[in-house]
Amino acid sequence: MNIGELAKQSGLAASRIRFYEAQGLISQVGRQANGYRRYGPDALQTLQLIQSAQQAGFTLQELKALMPAPGEYKRDELIEGLERKVAQIEVMQAQLEHSKAQLLGVIEAVRAQPEGVPCSMGQERVLASIKQS
Repeated sequence: MNIGELAKQSGLAASRIRFYEAQGLISQVGRQANGYRRYGPDALQTLQLIQSAQQAGFTLQELKALMPAPGEYKRDELIEGLERKVAQIEVMQAQLEHSKAQLLGVIEAVRAQPEGVPCSMGQERVLASIKQS
């Protein structure tokens, strides 16, 4: 299929598809006599995989390292890369949970301020509570 058809089916702009090709994420792109790109039947599936992986937090560099060359399948490396990404997500979740707890503490500290207390005094108490966390 040509790039226009692939763009329509994938929902991606042709420029994005060319970018992925230039990054080495889409392989086996042929050229017609007129120089137009000709994509194989697996190109749509590859684009869908790229989109899904990016939504899951993978960078293009990580994807490139995990995607096998045509006809090649590295199961152990794929599993290792996926497990590494899960570990990174778990670290981010812990950091976000800590940040959330700090913010909830700040909200409570602000709510606990008596009416009429100058903002500068409240800010000092709030900042002190954040530093203790």
